[in-house]
Amino acid sequence: MEYITVIDKQFKVSISEENILKAVQNIADRINNDLQGCKPLFLAVLNGSFMFAADLMKRVNIPAEIQFVKMQSYEGISSTGKIKELIGLNSNITGRTVVIVEDIVDTGFTIKSTIEQLIQKGAARCLVATLISKPEARIYDVKLDYVAIEIPNKFIVGYGLDYNGFGRNLKHIYTLCED
Repeated sequence: MEYITVIDKQFKVSISEENILKAVQNIADRINNDLQGCKPLFLAVLNGSFMFAADLMKRVNIPAEIQFVKMQSYEGISSTGKIKELIGLNSNITGRTVVIVEDIVDTGFTIKSTIEQLIQKGAARCLVATLISKPEARIYDVKLDYVAIEIPNKFIVGYGLDYNGFGRNLKHIYTLCED
């Protein structure tokens, strides 16, 4: 098992790049089937979803657009419980199907807030595609339409996910080692 240190914490490989890409392909296949003729807008939530969004969009073969928003709710290894919209949506989504591309859904707070904002802006339908779901951590009842991987409520890093800004470039997903 491969171990790495990110800043001051040790992590071990928990999901290989190969398994991540198989899960991404599975979601793309479902989206290609479910959204034929729909011309959805994919809305990738930065920074964490950048790798997932890139790999997903390479596999989506229906007409679609992609845009990016930047929202933040984490500091260190804990959720702050507050959403800060740093870069907002800048196009008209009235009547559109929007697929929110998220790196991870744990408490559900960020995704709930994002869906509420999109509905207020006129989205006809909001779907959620997430790389990682942590059902044990869920506080808010949110529907996840496309889940690549479910994991226990452990802190992870890699494949776009970070620890205080570091580790996003790792090709595997690593789980924080217990002290």
